[in-house]
Amino acid sequence: MIVPMKVDKLSVSFDPDLGDAVRDAAKRGGRGLSGWLAEAAEAKLRSEALGEFLDDWEAEHGAPSADQLAAAAAELHLEATSVPPAT
Repeated sequence: MIVPMKVDKLSVSFDPDLGDAVRDAAKRGGRGLSGWLAEAAEAKLRSEALGEFLDDWEAEHGAPSADQLAAAAAELHLEATSVPPAT
């Protein structure tokens, strides 16, 4: 038995160039426009949640040192130059 998925239909407006870019990105990704936008919204929400967590962590523990940032970059296999300097 297939259970229908509940959806929340929204209407959005974009600058025409942005709308074209979004449609192109969805097509390149082999996704429907709604699925692509939902995935983008989920990524934005995760990014904002991570930013809030890091702000709270930094308020409690202070900014990470250059050594801590370098260690994190190495653990994540990032180039050290891609880690922004601590402020």
